[in-house]
Amino acid sequence: MDDIKTVWAPRALGLLRIIAGLLFLEHGLIKVFAYPAGPGFFHLPPLIELAGLIEVIGGVLVAVGLFTRVAAFIMSGEMAVAYFMMAAPHGFLPLANRGEPIILYCFIFLYLAATGAGPWSVDALRAGKPG
Repeated sequence: MDDIKTVWAPRALGLLRIIAGLLFLEHGLIKVFAYPAGPGFFHLPPLIELAGLIEVIGGVLVAVGLFTRVAAFIMSGEMAVAYFMMAAPHGFLPLANRGEPIILYCFIFLYLAATGAGPWSVDALRAGKPG
């Protein structure tokens, strides 16, 4: 069992990082570039535009694993702010205020900020530890 943990845990971390980064990038693309085209996303308040830029830039950085700890920390903070600004005013429970995805992103990115990119990342290549 230790062999499975040793071999697959870093790979699972890499997959989590890639998928979370790409999904977060998608949220930013619709805010910044209206891609894929969605109604009502073309004229946004400045704070939402800033969030979109964080999501695009951070999503790319996390997906490729470059400056992962810093990018993930900023993205985790963005999600904490988003929860208290967007979800919490609609109720206490995350299921009722639709804040579950926000909380998940917040803690996934906080985990990545703590652990780093893992294998299959530019950070690992720069450190001389290819996946």
